Amino acid sequence: MEVLLNPNVSYFLLMLGISLAILAVLMPGTGLLEIGALFALALAGYGIFNLAVNLWALGLLLLGVVPFILALRRPRSWYFLLLTLALQITGSVFLFRSEGRSEAVNPALAVIVSTADALFFYFIARKALQLRKAPKRHDPDALLGQSGVTRTEVHESGTVLIGAELWSARSRQPIPPETPVRVVQREGLVLEVEAQPQDTPTPGQQG
Repeated sequence: MEVLLNPNVSYFLLMLGISLAILAVLMPGTGLLEIGALFALALAGYGIFNLAVNLWALGLLLLGVVPFILALRRPRSWYFLLLTLALQITGSVFLFRSEGRSEAVNPALAVIVSTADALFFYFIARKALQLRKAPKRHDPDALLGQSGVTRTEVHESGTVLIGAELWSARSRQPIPPETPVRVVQREGLVLEVEAQPQDTPTPGQQG
């Protein structure tokens, strides 16, 4: 266990555990990420408990979260991300006290780990925010009441064209192909349709 008392090892395990924990939140259900995070944090905890920690450096690490959040909200403000990196790298280098020199963690290791973590989670978080704000491309409930045309005979099963999309469909009464229909209900990915008067215009009839 002597290797865990090496500040570089403890620091790397700490950052690895935090990264795996964040990924476990973003991608729950596998179990492997959770186990890896707990294992890495437990090993890091042993080293941290037995090493002298600079509280001010730990504060810098925590403070780096603020500009990181601002960088996410303002994607073109790269200076917030650079400020995050500066705080993370400084806090990482001086996280532990060491006799004979002011820093215990190798600066090169701190730069590599901090930069990789910040950039990785920046782009992951940005993508997650974009997906959350993006409108749903396929909202089956929005099909209720829309008109279309049958492509096959529809009764117990069949296919209808709604807009530019083909859907599985069924109906209470047999409906022949190329018949205008209206969506009256949805169950999963199957639409229930009913025939419309022939003079009702539908998107599928054109062309």
